Amino acid sequence: MSDGNANPGNQQQQVQLSIDESKMTTSYANTIRTSTTPDEVVMDFGINLPMPGPNNQPAILFSVGSRVVMNWGGAKRLAMSLAQVVRQYEERNGEIQVGQRGGPAGGAPKLAN
Repeated sequence: MSDGNANPGNQQQQVQLSIDESKMTTSYANTIRTSTTPDEVVMDFGINLPMPGPNNQPAILFSVGSRVVMNWGGAKRLAMSLAQVVRQYEERNGEIQVGQRGGPAGGAPKLAN
């Protein structure tokens, strides 16, 4: 019979995390396109670029800069992390307006007149 306090499975072990940023790149995105499979979430990050379309009508080109593929568990952890940082930002700076032109950083690029 063993002592209930001596069970090594109940002890938490400290793990040191090292972060290697030597291959990291940084990019900016003002748009994301998502698609899914039963196993994964695919996220294309890029920039909406205004450009003249046929007959000089306004058009937008979505220029994809990065694709991130995650399993559903990773996607949920990302969603939780983003929700937390957005909540913290809004507590300090006020509510972020979505679906309107503009916003905290000025909004999407526009065609020149």
